[in-house]
Amino acid sequence: MTAPLTDASARLGGALDKAHTLIEALPWLARFHGETIVIKYGGNAMTEEHLRAKFAADVVFLRYAGLRPVIVHGGGPQIQAHLDLLGIDSHFVSGLRVTTPEAMRVVRMVLAGQVNRDVVGLINRHGPFAVGMSGEDAHLFTAERKHAVVDGVKVDIGQVGEIVRVDAGAVRALLDDGRIPVVSSIARADLDAGQYGQDGQDGADGVDAGADVYNVNADTAAAALAVALGAAKLIVLTDVEGLYADWPSSDEVISRIGATDLAELLPSLSSGMVPKMEACLSAVRGGVPQAHVLDGRVAHALLLEIFTDQGIGTMVVPGTDESEEEAR
Repeated sequence: MTAPLTDASARLGGALDKAHTLIEALPWLARFHGETIVIKYGGNAMTEEHLRAKFAADVVFLRYAGLRPVIVHGGGPQIQAHLDLLGIDSHFVSGLRVTTPEAMRVVRMVLAGQVNRDVVGLINRHGPFAVGMSGEDAHLFTAERKHAVVDGVKVDIGQVGEIVRVDAGAVRALLDDGRIPVVSSIARADLDAGQYGQDGQDGADGVDAGADVYNVNADTAAAALAVALGAAKLIVLTDVEGLYADWPSSDEVISRIGATDLAELLPSLSSGMVPKMEACLSAVRGGVPQAHVLDGRVAHALLLEIFTDQGIGTMVVPGTDESEEEAR
């Protein structure tokens, strides 16, 4: 006669654990209700099927919970796979992909035509929420030509851009309509400043339809959009647990760091972490209260960060650690 009681106790214990989790989420639900959250989506979270499905479910949960999620994505592995398939050589200078006109056509096709549609499709399995767009659409992102610097000398790396303007009107309209914008990291050239494609000719004249667009870093694009939208958070999903205190000597993750301290730390970071932490720094300096780097390999990382007391990953805040009150 004891087995049923044991089973009932186990079920009750499990139910109470779930209730505790829901109650723990209550202050964060209240705090972020109606707020815009910009999420940079990439890494393993984008390439592993089970994580892709969980990410989509998390984003829809945020929407039902009253938050306004916006997704900005890159697609480096998908671009590289397609370039290899077409036999187009790839090379990098100072960690930046040299983007020829031929490569730019592939970048544009993969980001806007493949990756973006995949993300939109995953989210829309849960309802008519996601709307895909490129950074070109409605002049969302405008960029100027970016150069690599090698031994103090500027090197042309083709159609790679640095965002100089953000017109977020179309994104705001989608959010106001209850949609989830999904944005690919492509930008239009700053034509007013004479910024054109690789061959120096304006695609608007019919020379090359892809000559007046740039490939831009998705971390940077997400930060710029978060600032333009007045977002409450920028969240960058990556393939590590967060910012390590003394990598590779230690795997201790810095849970919280001020912008001043992060700026001092940037020169010592690995090349892979630099654009992510620079994006967080840019966001908080631009008025976003918090920026986070999370491990996208952890299922439901978004929910763990936003709706639990401890959070995960590394949080960047304005100022210094000492000058900011302890709050997620």
